Amino acid sequence: MPDTKIPLPSVRRFPSYLRILKQRKENGEKHISATQLADELGLTPIQVRKDLSSTGIEGRPKIGFLIEELIVSITHALGWDNLTEALIIGAGNLGMALASYNGFSAYGLRIAAIFDKDPEKIGKKAGDLTILPVDTINQYIKNNRVTIAVIAVPANQAQATCDMLIKCGIRGIWNFAPKNLKVPEDVVMQRTDLAASFAVLSVMLRRKYREVTDCEELDDEY
Repeated sequence: MPDTKIPLPSVRRFPSYLRILKQRKENGEKHISATQLADELGLTPIQVRKDLSSTGIEGRPKIGFLIEELIVSITHALGWDNLTEALIIGAGNLGMALASYNGFSAYGLRIAAIFDKDPEKIGKKAGDLTILPVDTINQYIKNNRVTIAVIAVPANQAQATCDMLIKCGIRGIWNFAPKNLKVPEDVVMQRTDLAASFAVLSVMLRRKYREVTDCEELDDEY
């Protein structure tokens, strides 16, 4: 599991650090400086050093950080060096895409099963998985001791699905449904809001377009 003492803002930046470190490693590089990481991510070297020091790794003067050592340390801090199993509820387009995605293993996550209530979907394939009936989920969780579930159902089914999962013993929920869910204090929930992400992209794109347009208008004036 991730180190609970590491600040969450640092945790959110760790995957970006890992992406850069793995790219540098593939290019044959052995060392990297805080300044190089900061430049790649638009951060300050001080912030990078602070983030990385929370993993217990310190850079060396004039050398920087050992890339391999840093990859191992960040991976361990995130808990990605221990395989965690999760299940998906909802075999719609999004659920099917998530079940077929092979990249989760890089994060120490394995999608172990996918469930749906639609009789026409039961028994069909979702990637390498066979879609299971949702009324068998309680026994599955007990038999396999899964504690994480991905909710990929329509908004009007999300809260009922969430409540059912919690009663079955799920303690970590990754919510892809377009709805805010209520959970008890002993349950951790992370929502991935696709609409909010696109809203930010849309606004930033319009702002960038306006900046370019304003600059072109100024050039025309002169």
